[in-house]
Amino acid sequence: MLPSGITRWGIRSVRLLPEWVLRLLLPRRLDFDGADAHRLEFPTASVRLFIGPVNFASQGYAWARAAERLPGVRAVSMAYHAAGDYGFAVDQPVPASVYLLSHRWSRQQSARILADSTHVIIEAGRHLFGDVYGRTVLEEIEQMRAAGIRVALLSHGSDARSGPRHRAEHPDSPYHSEAWTDRDALERESEAHRALMRASAAPVFVSTPGMIDDVLDARWLPVVVDIARWETDRVAMADEVPLVVHAPSSPIVKGSDLIEPALRELADSGLIRYERLSKVPAAQMPQKIAQADIVLDQFRLGDYGVAACEAMAAGAVVVGNVTESVRGRVRAVTGRELPIVQSRPHEIGSVLRELVANRRSAQAIAAQGRTFVETTHDGTASAQVLRAFLES
Repeated sequence: MLPSGITRWGIRSVRLLPEWVLRLLLPRRLDFDGADAHRLEFPTASVRLFIGPVNFASQGYAWARAAERLPGVRAVSMAYHAAGDYGFAVDQPVPASVYLLSHRWSRQQSARILADSTHVIIEAGRHLFGDVYGRTVLEEIEQMRAAGIRVALLSHGSDARSGPRHRAEHPDSPYHSEAWTDRDALERESEAHRALMRASAAPVFVSTPGMIDDVLDARWLPVVVDIARWETDRVAMADEVPLVVHAPSSPIVKGSDLIEPALRELADSGLIRYERLSKVPAAQMPQKIAQADIVLDQFRLGDYGVAACEAMAAGAVVVGNVTESVRGRVRAVTGRELPIVQSRPHEIGSVLRELVANRRSAQAIAAQGRTFVETTHDGTASAQVLRAFLES
């Protein structure tokens, strides 16, 4: 999330200073030069797509590559980033200090997008041009439309999910948790994003099928996984004591605290080995997941996303809490069953015991997972979803 409250007003105030003054006053960790950001360059093509500015889980970059499978399309992804991020691939990385504070970068970025792009997808309802507290995203959209650019919005999940709706419909929802310190801020952000969707009347994409509950007229744009980067020859459940891996980007949201007592009990009994991954750079994740027999995804959202697809591509058995409505949408769109083993948090112990006791069945599920990702999340389906927008 971007800064709010006092920090927001502070940023708005310091932007009034000349950049050379800012560079003298700011602490070294926030030092910036508008030239530090990679210059935005659009390749020559009849359709030139820009996607930004967050690139969560490298999906902006992956969708850009998927779009380029269509004839006459070239695409560029952009994301602002802070020090210590996960190192996701992106075409135009921009330091967060440049994105928030640099007038020069903001002018250059907006001029390039307005002059050279034909289509734009705005991720998470956030500003493309960097003047975060000086103008609204809706004003940016209107400026781009005046330049003849076709604009769409895209939700990655929490940026548009309704907390009250999720609480009412999901007994395991993380929105019930008072310990989730970002909850209220995320609810405000999601309300603002949905308001932007209504006010702009722009086409909307969502990255997971479960988000259609919050954005009813959205189109599901499947997340994209680089299959070759994740695939392995290893056969799941071949070891006598299988390795169970859990890599929560947000432990509260993923339900880590709800499942780990049972996991520790199973590990102590010798039935499984358990490893929780935390803050692993993106470049190292394929090696880590390749060692897993079972990957535990999320147990509170009722949906699935990038992490589950990466684990399926690696040939692991994936376990998570996915609602019947989401499974039904997947079935309707793809013609396939979603091969994620169902488990609510309180069921994880019995589900894992069943998988260990029936290894051939578990291996069959892992094989189905690989096939599912190869047919639904390799970028082909995503390109077809983008086709109508890009041909308009």
